[in-house]
Amino acid sequence: MSKNKTDRFFYRNSLSIVFISLFVVALIAQIVFGLKKHNQELEELGGPPLALGEYLTSGHFFSATFENFQSEFLQMALYVVLTISLRQIGSAESKDLIKPEEVDREPDPGKKDAPGPVKRGGWRLRLYQHSLSIAFVMLFLLSWIGHLYGSFTDFNDQQMLHGQPQKDLAAFLMEPDFWFETFQNWQSEFLSVASIVVLSIFLRQKGSPESKPVDAPHMETGK
Repeated sequence: MSKNKTDRFFYRNSLSIVFISLFVVALIAQIVFGLKKHNQELEELGGPPLALGEYLTSGHFFSATFENFQSEFLQMALYVVLTISLRQIGSAESKDLIKPEEVDREPDPGKKDAPGPVKRGGWRLRLYQHSLSIAFVMLFLLSWIGHLYGSFTDFNDQQMLHGQPQKDLAAFLMEPDFWFETFQNWQSEFLSVASIVVLSIFLRQKGSPESKPVDAPHMETGK
């Protein structure tokens, strides 16, 4: 591979650039169609339509957006944590059943280009050793709170439009709406992780780091 190619910014960052770009496009599309859908619902109930700025602060937008965020971050948090100790024979997504893995070795503060917390040691190193799972757990909790706020606000907006009394948070949590939204997303995330764990035992994709080599035996565990 030529040096010029590896020095190009897009080549070195193409995976994150493409996924962030897809996220932005999908979010914009969600906003456009979500606004239209919500305004149709408001019109049917005799309420005034929302402008774009109003919609972006509405319970409907918060609920729809963070409902998906929280399930994704929960998936990644569980995946990062559970793959520390759990195994699946033959899966490309599992650590080896017997052999020690590079990710399990003790960090070397003398290693060239080691991150700052590794060189400093102490509490910084202890925190850094778990920083990925901590970040995903925090993102999950913040997204769950965002979903709860949006769903609670949208529920009371609907109550008002239907001429029914609004409810406090404790009463809202006894309603099925929020929990239905929550678990319908969680189950899909758990299924998607189970799918890649199990399907990577028997199926291959040449060139993908999420697959074993094409000629690897089915029961070979890890990449």
